[in-house]
Amino acid sequence: MFWVLLLLLAWVATGSACARLCLAAVRAAAVDEQAGRGHDLTLYEAAFLSGGPARVAELTLVSMARRRRLLLAHTGWVTVVDPDGRDDMERSVLGAIGPRGQSEIAPVRRTAATAEAMRRLADHLVAAGLAVPDGARTTVAGAVRQVRAAAAAVLALGAVALLLPGQDPGDRGLVALWFALPLVLALSCLAIARIEVHPYTRWASPAGQRLLGGLSRHSSATGDDRTYLTAVAVRGVRAIGEPELRAAFAHRERPR
Repeated sequence: MFWVLLLLLAWVATGSACARLCLAAVRAAAVDEQAGRGHDLTLYEAAFLSGGPARVAELTLVSMARRRRLLLAHTGWVTVVDPDGRDDMERSVLGAIGPRGQSEIAPVRRTAATAEAMRRLADHLVAAGLAVPDGARTTVAGAVRQVRAAAAAVLALGAVALLLPGQDPGDRGLVALWFALPLVLALSCLAIARIEVHPYTRWASPAGQRLLGGLSRHSSATGDDRTYLTAVAVRGVRAIGEPELRAAFAHRERPR
C-alpha cells in the first residue's frame, strides 16, 4: 500500500497549487466594476495601458518631433530643438537626452521609461483600477507555473505507483484511477485560468481594456494630430506613417 503515500503527496501538491491559483486569480480580478466610468484617457495613459513605459516614451518622442521640438533622424539619433518641456514626461525625455542636446534614441527611451514621472503615471493608473499592479501579474503567473508543476508531479508519482512490484493487474487500474483524480483537478484549474486570466494584458486591467477598446476603434495614423498620436499610443511606432520616422526607432542601443 505504499502507493497510498504517493497518492497523498499528489493530492497535497495539487491542492496547494490549485488553491494558490484560485486566490491569485480572485485578487487579480478584484477590480471595482465602476473603475474607469466617466474617465477619458489621456494619450500618456493610453500609451501606458497599451505598451507600458516604453510606449509612453515613444509617444513623447513622436509628439515632440511632430511639433518640431525634436528632430528624429532615420539613423536612430534624436536632437533637441526646443529645450523647454511642457510637462513632466517631456522633461523626462529631455533629461534623458542630456545637456549636449543629442543622443541615440534607444538609451533615451530606456532612461525615460524608468523616470519618476513614469512611476507616478503607473501609480495613478493602478489606483484608478485601470492598470494591473506588478504583484498581481507575477502572482498569477507563478501560480500557473506551480499548477503545471503539480500536474507533472502527479504523472510522475502515478507512474512510480504503477511500477511498484507486487501489485495485481486489477490493482493497477484502481491505482491509475485514483491518480487520475488530482490530475483532472490540476488540468481543470489550468483550463479555467486560461479562460479567466488569459485575457488580462500585461498592463491594462479589464476596465482599462474597455477604455482602450473605444480608442482603438477611432485611432488612425492618417487623421489629425490627436488621432495620429492616439494611433501611436495604442499601436506603437508601427502606426507611424512616415518611413524615415519609423526607421528612427528601429535602431537598438549599441553596447557601451
